[in-house]
Amino acid sequence: MHQRLFTATWVLLGIASICVEVHAGQKTLGNLLEGIQPLTQELPRYSYLVATIPLLPKADQPMGQQLLASSEAELGLYSEAVRDFPLRSRLPSDLVPPKAADWQAVDAVDAIVTLARDRRIVMVNEAHHDAHTRELTLALLPRLRAMGFTYFAAEALDEREASLMKRGYPVSQSGSEYLHEPLYGDIVREAIKLGFVIVPYDADGTPQEREDGEAENLYERVFARNPEAKLFVHAGYAHIDKQRGRLGPVKPMAMQLSKLSGIAPLSVDQTDIREENPRSEVLAYNVFKHALKKFETIQQPMLPRPGWGPGDVPERPSMDAYALIIAEFHPTRAIVLLHDSGRTPWSARPTVYDLSVILPQANSAPSDYTQGAIQLRIDNQRRPVMPPANGGHRPDWLSLDGQRVEVPVDTEFCARKFPCLVEAHYAAESAAAIPADRYLFLQDAKNVLYLRPGSYRLSTVDVDGDTLNEQDIQVANP
Repeated sequence: MHQRLFTATWVLLGIASICVEVHAGQKTLGNLLEGIQPLTQELPRYSYLVATIPLLPKADQPMGQQLLASSEAELGLYSEAVRDFPLRSRLPSDLVPPKAADWQAVDAVDAIVTLARDRRIVMVNEAHHDAHTRELTLALLPRLRAMGFTYFAAEALDEREASLMKRGYPVSQSGSEYLHEPLYGDIVREAIKLGFVIVPYDADGTPQEREDGEAENLYERVFARNPEAKLFVHAGYAHIDKQRGRLGPVKPMAMQLSKLSGIAPLSVDQTDIREENPRSEVLAYNVFKHALKKFETIQQPMLPRPGWGPGDVPERPSMDAYALIIAEFHPTRAIVLLHDSGRTPWSARPTVYDLSVILPQANSAPSDYTQGAIQLRIDNQRRPVMPPANGGHRPDWLSLDGQRVEVPVDTEFCARKFPCLVEAHYAAESAAAIPADRYLFLQDAKNVLYLRPGSYRLSTVDVDGDTLNEQDIQVANP
């Protein structure tokens, strides 16, 4: 994918390494991947990444940060995951953000359902480390099922998992690490509950072999068996593209499936125009940078530099395409933009996918990193990490439009040892099930889990994956 990292956020991440001693033995990316392979529990995997990423060569650290961001999402650190892997899509150079004078914002779920009426394949993508991009699929499941869609395919599922549909919920062995994130688990639960036939379809190989393999798996497992089937696919990034472009010369999965089946999919993108580097993080960086300039000016005489001085105010974040659209349409939920003439949906790449979904800003609470890094005790060593994003405030979208309620949690049973995980499992499910929600505490604090009304087991887990406390709780209707 044509994406790049934000310089500002990488500098911000560097705050955490100020107090790190230089380690003699560097690790390669191969060492990191080899070391993480046997770690099946989320918290030990997170701890390993925190300890190992600083030892990687600079060229390998973006891959390490990608793994860390996915781990943070699995552990309920949603804002931190977006902050710590700041990607920006390389949008078309001639892209003109839409204006309210010509485009109308409508509810994304309603718009997609309308567009899907004469379609037999609907594909929605996600950014793997940004669970906000999973909310749309969860909302679409009941609407598409009511329209006769009977197959649901998810990239994260493992074809070797034979008991998933009978059991009714995913466990850690049901698929890749992406599935360990609570909202992804709920997507699979809901699809089974609604009566979808669950279809794993991912494939291995070179980039082209993987796209071809995914398309062939979907065709053989759905349309070869039921030529009249209607299929809903949840995929990552550019797999949903109907033409080459974002993957360079590689022909994407959706393009190949269309050739095999003769069916044109409705391709829905959420990853090109998204909150890739939240404005709260850029502003926090600017505040820190401004404070640093003041400190430098006080410590030693410096010649004035154009545009700043000890009395300057921190600069505001610049506006990217996402910020311009948000400022124009002010969405409070996922939207699609329809043109006033013809009601055609807006797409940032109209030849590649059919429409762009714009998600609202995830978290408006300010971030502040002027206090410096948090020191975690991992492998009997102090490991610096960034403080929680947004002052620890979790994203409001986790309420799922009021379906889930806030349940207060704290570090009472953590014994002042961090990181410390608090998670809730549905009472009727096994301990191996993907939790309903979880939150990783990095220091003494209070926070909330977002849970549907019902019965749960609330557990506190230490850095080694051992359970420190477990209790039954009942979440009442709001």
